[in-house]
Amino acid sequence: MEIRSVGVVGAGQMGNGIAHVMALAEYDVLLTDVSQENLTRALNLIDRNLERQVSRDRISADEKQAALGRIRTTLKLSDLGQCDLIIEAATERETVKQAIFEDLLPHLKPETILTSNTSSISITRLASRTDRPEKFMGFHFMNPVPVMQLVELIRGIATDEATFSACLQVVNKLGKTAASAEDFPAFIVNRILMPMINEAVYTLYEGVGRVTSIDESMKLGANHPMGPLELADFIGLDTCLAIMNVLHDGLADTKYRPCPLLVKYVEAGWLGRKTDRGFYDYRGETPVPTR
Repeated sequence: MEIRSVGVVGAGQMGNGIAHVMALAEYDVLLTDVSQENLTRALNLIDRNLERQVSRDRISADEKQAALGRIRTTLKLSDLGQCDLIIEAATERETVKQAIFEDLLPHLKPETILTSNTSSISITRLASRTDRPEKFMGFHFMNPVPVMQLVELIRGIATDEATFSACLQVVNKLGKTAASAEDFPAFIVNRILMPMINEAVYTLYEGVGRVTSIDESMKLGANHPMGPLELADFIGLDTCLAIMNVLHDGLADTKYRPCPLLVKYVEAGWLGRKTDRGFYDYRGETPVPTR
């Protein structure tokens, strides 16, 4: 099956980035969200990010306009039914994702491939709630999507070879690199990354180091481009906590227990950059550590 049209569910941080790279790779994109305000904000952000690529001579002005022309938006989830490939990029809650797929099912053409951008939830379990588990897989982009080169492709237990091959062709057309991952909690990247972030929060919680010293230590001592607490703020502390809970519940190992301080920050609504406060306070000109 040749994929020409891509439906993207969710116009947030990940969804708008996925729409951006798909349109630039000459796919027709239909982006949906529950809010017109979110769709408008996403289109504006895509426009700005494409313009940044033009200013850096990564793409031409004509390529930018062509990409924008390939993106349509809708508030009706059912409109995505005729797309060849659908990528769900909603919030990292399994009940929300299940509800989206259940609402989509009556409107899909038989050959449509369903995928989820989930960073940790079982692909096999999500697929089992649909009428096409063999045409369902994980399609996990890294954030920010236009910049990061990796895409994790995760097969559920029923995913067939044709579906995997079709998704691999899409990744190749995007100019990105695919990593094939087995369907275990958090897959590859987050299975390794999130426990490191969680351990950094424990290091803060136990008073071993403060926010700045922890981040500077990992940047200068391990050559990481961002410190783990700075990175957690960028990802979203609620997302970090959700992934740690999936790891803890799915693998039943106490080494994945979320740090109580991470839980406390999420309970406070201090989720990182998106709420202007996390391990850093972003309300001024320069981020200031909150501990």
